[in-house]
Amino acid sequence: MTFVLLAGFLSSCQHKAETSGELPNILMITSEDNSAYFLGCYGNEMATTPNLDKLASEGFLYSHAFANCPVCAPARNTILTGVYAASNGNEQMRSKYAKSEIVKTYPEYLREAGYYCTNNVKTDYNYGGDWNAIWDDCSRKATYRNRAPGQPFFAVFSNTTTHESMIHKQIPADELKHDPGKVEIAPYHPDLPEIRHDWAQYYDRNQQMDAEIGDILKELEESGEAENTIVIYYGDHGGVLARSKRYVYETGTRVPFIIRIPEKFRHLFPAEKPGDKVGRIVSFVDLVPTFLSIAGISIPDHMQGNAFLGEQKTKAPEYAFMTRQRMDERFDMVRAVRDEKYRYIRNYMPFRISMQHIDYLFKAPSAQAWEDAFKDGKTNEVQSRYFLEKPLEELYDTENDPWEINNLADDPAYANVLSRMREAETRWMSEVRDVALVPETEYDDFAGDGSMYDYMRSEACPFDALLDAAQAATSADANMDVFVNNLQSNNAAIRYWGAVGLLIHREKVTPGWEEAIRKAAKDESGAVATLAAELLFRMGEEKPALETYNRILTDTLVFHRTDRNFALNSVDAIGARTPELEQNVLDMYERRKHILQGNERYKGYDALMAKALLIQWGLIE
Repeated sequence: MTFVLLAGFLSSCQHKAETSGELPNILMITSEDNSAYFLGCYGNEMATTPNLDKLASEGFLYSHAFANCPVCAPARNTILTGVYAASNGNEQMRSKYAKSEIVKTYPEYLREAGYYCTNNVKTDYNYGGDWNAIWDDCSRKATYRNRAPGQPFFAVFSNTTTHESMIHKQIPADELKHDPGKVEIAPYHPDLPEIRHDWAQYYDRNQQMDAEIGDILKELEESGEAENTIVIYYGDHGGVLARSKRYVYETGTRVPFIIRIPEKFRHLFPAEKPGDKVGRIVSFVDLVPTFLSIAGISIPDHMQGNAFLGEQKTKAPEYAFMTRQRMDERFDMVRAVRDEKYRYIRNYMPFRISMQHIDYLFKAPSAQAWEDAFKDGKTNEVQSRYFLEKPLEELYDTENDPWEINNLADDPAYANVLSRMREAETRWMSEVRDVALVPETEYDDFAGDGSMYDYMRSEACPFDALLDAAQAATSADANMDVFVNNLQSNNAAIRYWGAVGLLIHREKVTPGWEEAIRKAAKDESGAVATLAAELLFRMGEEKPALETYNRILTDTLVFHRTDRNFALNSVDAIGARTPELEQNVLDMYERRKHILQGNERYKGYDALMAKALLIQWGLIE
């Protein structure tokens, strides 16, 4: 990908004096899907990233920088707003749910303060609205040409060379710059030719990305504006080999993050001198408060991050928080907490495997080879676990176990760490009013024409009851009476958590509760009905379960595309299949496949899920 630096840089002579005052220019460069692991300056001797290594030597490398979501659109939503996507109600990958009017974007604040803001060119902000309107210029030809003399700028360049799609098609082996035989592969990956090839190819893509970013930095120097410009570089989340992007592990959330600050703005230095490493925990939710702090703009109270530069710099946070929700056509809910050493993970849908068959993920030959090896019984315990149900909790010592394969959650020696981080996760969910406590199938009913951000803060939302229900459902200590009572609540989200609890602890379900579960399978909420049906099916009561699935797939007046997609996920998970179900899935696909043909990815995940099932069943190609 070729980048042309904005023309404003080339006319710096007329602006240089004016931009050397209190407000620095800011040039922000992002790369896609690459974790910190793939950069030489982060300690990887296999990496070939001389330009970013040089930038780190001239600036400040952050060793504990994290994406709050391990996938692009929700991560970008947080970067843009200074509010967690899980709090905005914009965490589902992808979606266009409403953004609260309370929540503004950073270009809006900066433009009001006099900055000329450009974006070249990635948007994909995961909320409904006009994304281009927030910028002075948002295009592949975005330039500084029209900024007024003396006007500071904020410019974004997005590099897509390391995007996941770049390993979907393999480079011929004799064209690879990095030797597949010499790469160190993660221990959770089986040692297969396809996997080694994709690892090597991804090193090549990072080398190419580094060269392209080097061109941007070179043009900045040639423009004469480097001494007036703060340069920020980061990866938008981790990646890209399977079990990195989309997953709340180090590989999915720990990102490269480097800031170069000119000498004239040394009062902003986060450490003594350029070249120093900064150990402070930072995450994407901290970016907007930091931008505003640098620009001298008061940070609004609704923002959830911590400024790490400027006059409004705060004390370093103890934790970073990460979230995973629906990923394309596949549903999940995971929350993670990271301190300087440990990572805690809580799985709110442990009955869904980690390596769900996401269409886009499995375009990579390495992902296909890994799944095939598992099916053929050729993977060890570590390599197999991601195709099995998840534990309720995970705890990793990231210093001594950087690949996070030794789960310490059940180790008594770490009981205090587990308890501390579990409490931090629960406290954070309460503080940010985590929208995921409401299943996505209920968003429209709960929020109406408004946003889920606003609903979660309204008197109509029984937030404490929702949080209690979710925590109870995913606790190792099963309180079955609580689950059954929640299943009969007048609030659909609480009923959902009742169903989740019963499904997680299904081995403790007694015959006396079957009537309540059968009733729940007829619920008007697609999520509640689906999980009740899944529980019935797993208990051997297939007839009422299948009636529920068929009802959701055919009743288009009551159930919408998210309900149907949720139900199809369940059908796939339990292997349900009858001629009637096949026909209903086929009919639904025929009604919806034009969405996929039109590439309307925000609307077509139910069709994509139906297509996957029909291919699996041999009914379409």
